[in-house]
Amino acid sequence: MTDLLLWLHIGFAIFTLGPVTAATMSTPRFIRAKDVNVLRYLHKTTRIYAIAAIGVFLFGLILGREYLGKPYLSISMTLFIVAAVLLVIIDRDQITAIRVLGNENPDDGAKLQTGRIAMLAGIVTLIWMVILALMVWGNPA
Repeated sequence: MTDLLLWLHIGFAIFTLGPVTAATMSTPRFIRAKDVNVLRYLHKTTRIYAIAAIGVFLFGLILGREYLGKPYLSISMTLFIVAAVLLVIIDRDQITAIRVLGNENPDDGAKLQTGRIAMLAGIVTLIWMVILALMVWGNPA
């Protein structure tokens, strides 16, 4: 049973965190290009994979239930929740950028959303890397 949970945890991590990271990191480029169709696609991709990423947290929680008091796991879970909150903010900014660019006002290029999404996507990516390091080197097994 533990092996199945580990496979599910790693599978969800690979197939959800990678796409959500790619979608959020690509968003500023298409805001600058004012490509609303691609932005809608990236927004949908971000939302679907961010929701699916909850599986990483749940399978990791079930898998590590005997180590919940260990610092590496507590820190990882806290960082994951912080990343999830940042993804909600990115989702909101993507919606705002789509709305602003859909107005076809040439003066409004959604520059605020471009910078904030780029910054938050970078922070989320860094959080995923810290969690990965904690899982590899902090694990007592």
